[in-house]
Amino acid sequence: MWLSNSSVGRKVVMSVTGIALILFLTFHCVMNIVALISPSGYNWICEVLGANWYAVAATIALALLFVIHLIYAFWLTWQNRKARGNERYAVTDRPKTVEWASQNMLVLGIIVLLGLVLHLFNFWAKMMLPELMHTDDLLVLSNATNGVYHIQQTFSNVVYVVLYLVWLCALWFHLTHGFWSALHTLGWNNRIWLDRWKCIGNIYSTCVVACFALVVIVFYVKSLL
Repeated sequence: MWLSNSSVGRKVVMSVTGIALILFLTFHCVMNIVALISPSGYNWICEVLGANWYAVAATIALALLFVIHLIYAFWLTWQNRKARGNERYAVTDRPKTVEWASQNMLVLGIIVLLGLVLHLFNFWAKMMLPELMHTDDLLVLSNATNGVYHIQQTFSNVVYVVLYLVWLCALWFHLTHGFWSALHTLGWNNRIWLDRWKCIGNIYSTCVVACFALVVIVFYVKSLL
């Protein structure tokens, strides 16, 4: 099959899954900003989503997209290293036109993955999972849709604050390269539009990561007051 047998096909899969994940990230970012503006509004969103069938279906779809994206990332990296052979051990200067993020996308992706595991532990495992498991613990169930409570609990811990900020830094680098690279793979590869997409990608990545970081910092500062 072309999407798996050719290098270009594998890059297309990476691009499409990456763009889908970026769209979800945008939704998640907007949702988190609501927590700063209206805690009750944020909890209402959490309640609407909860463990309803559409939220569960979306979660499964997102997990599938992420797994495919991750598998193809390792696959492409392995393929590229195999193609270079012993040349990858040669000491050479990195061309100025090659971005640092481009050379370290897999490492950045692994950091993003570890951050995601931490995020699932702090939120998904305490919100959607208890509802899915039909736990008898009334306190756990009562807090399942109280997203603000879990944000407060998580970001009152300075260790989590630092880990999340490191994660967001890696995410910024991953997004700034991945955004324009995906569109380049899908055909927006002329010089004019490539430069435009790089600019848009940098602005988008900065805005999204800044919004996530703002939530972390604001709730940490509130916990100190």
